[in-house]
Amino acid sequence: MKEFELINRYFTGRGVTRRDVDVGIGDDCALVNVPDNCQLAITTDTLVEGVHFFADIPPRALGHRALAVNLSDLAAMGAEPTWVSLGLTLPKIDPEWLEEFTEGMHEIAEYFNVQIIGGDTTQGPLTVTICAKGTVPKGKALTRSGAKVGDWIYVTGNLGDAALAIESRKSNWPLSESDAASALKKFHYPSPRVAAGQALRSIASSAIDISDGLLADLSHILRRSGVTAQIHADKVPMSDALRRSVSQDQALKLALAYGDDYELLFTVSQDNKLIMESKLHQYGVEPICIGQIQAGNDDIELLYDNQPWLLPESGFEHFS
Repeated sequence: MKEFELINRYFTGRGVTRRDVDVGIGDDCALVNVPDNCQLAITTDTLVEGVHFFADIPPRALGHRALAVNLSDLAAMGAEPTWVSLGLTLPKIDPEWLEEFTEGMHEIAEYFNVQIIGGDTTQGPLTVTICAKGTVPKGKALTRSGAKVGDWIYVTGNLGDAALAIESRKSNWPLSESDAASALKKFHYPSPRVAAGQALRSIASSAIDISDGLLADLSHILRRSGVTAQIHADKVPMSDALRRSVSQDQALKLALAYGDDYELLFTVSQDNKLIMESKLHQYGVEPICIGQIQAGNDDIELLYDNQPWLLPESGFEHFS
């Protein structure tokens, strides 16, 4: 099988077909129609074997994960996912592997009504690059730059489970079979908070998805907004599996500084708290308040049980 046979077999005519796509796979460019009074949101993520996933990851999980992490970026902007382009680099063509990989990608694409409209395939070390596009009503996009002094800081779900999956494997931590499976599922099959992101339009003052760790990603909001924050580490939500698998300090380290959670981290004013909680409850999301925005440009102030608390690492960064 060669490149164009691969494209025809696994992508052409498969998956979602959207009415706003005039030309999809098979031409030099795709042609799409952006709705009136909307802005186009565009994000790109690359996943490299040995950096973002283990070599033995199930191909179906990789297909899901590669698309999910991009959809999470769109969710953080309050955008509706619409179209994606895929750049796939393969060491060789393995039909069984490709069938599972594309099934995983098509499944999540269908769930969020996203059409794969093009891309590229090359030979080399296993790498998946996705450029995801979405639309958001003009002027309604969530950004990192709107946090104000007095705003409350929220997350949409538990943190640290994906980190537990990675570190338990790298360090041979003894986990129960059920806890190991639960943690690995969070790493392999992240659930982007697309509906929550759209619900937060005109309500949240800023937002970001947690990919590099809560503290690292919160720092992006603080820098763009020109503020600082106080975080109550004991309020950070963690699963029972994480709490019983490692010490309290280790659990907090994984939850605060590791990443790969793909929950939303956002700020909201006092006046919008109740409407925010009501809107998110409609989508089955129980937002958790973990701190508050404060004046200044200093480091994040961490508290545990209302006492100052230190964490040595702040999050993942390439080339660090």
